[in-house]
Amino acid sequence: MREIVLDTETTGFEPEQGDRIVEIGAVELFNHVPTGKTYHQYINPERAMPQEAFEVHGLGDDFLRDKPLFADIAQAFVDFVGDAKLVIHNAAFDMKFINAELGWLKRPAIPFDRAIDTLAIARRRFPGSPASLDALCRRFGIDNSARTLHGALLDSEILAEVYLELIGGKQPDFGLNVAQGKSDGDDKAADWRPQPRQAPLPSRISETEKAAHAAFVDRLGDEALWKRL
Repeated sequence: MREIVLDTETTGFEPEQGDRIVEIGAVELFNHVPTGKTYHQYINPERAMPQEAFEVHGLGDDFLRDKPLFADIAQAFVDFVGDAKLVIHNAAFDMKFINAELGWLKRPAIPFDRAIDTLAIARRRFPGSPASLDALCRRFGIDNSARTLHGALLDSEILAEVYLELIGGKQPDFGLNVAQGKSDGDDKAADWRPQPRQAPLPSRISETEKAAHAAFVDRLGDEALWKRL
């Protein structure tokens, strides 16, 4: 199972009011294990950066001026995401911006049901407790000391660790056997199940032990439990 842990940085809160994406970061998981594949892109928003947003992520007009437009990177982004589930903290926010950017380019939207919202998971697991990314790092003992400002790739890497803890630890299942002989582009794991032995294991009970047990059962009489089975 392929999943993409994703985060964006933006110029504000509402694409309908002209706000745009300025950074996308994403981390690939396969069967809940990081593969080492990442996606990271700064984007020119074609508008000035509000001071409030700059104070959150530190991405200013001078830095973003020579970066590609979303139209230039849209295909690479869509290719990286593929048809994977998207793991996002506060998914409604990021999905709103991603689909707005895709919509402005007349590209298909990504269905919201592909999003896994870690904020919603955290609120269900820990009702009434803080559920920000920083709060969850403190809860799970995850080092986020490098997070002095919001950054899409760093936040995605941290969120991947948080997500694995939220769903039960770094190895929530034991599906360790991936299909052999499949191409790199095939992301489906083999349906691994234990198979019956071709020949049963030899008994570890000696003939002497079997005879002693039979004699013991005979001494218990006809009502002995072993004689009823």
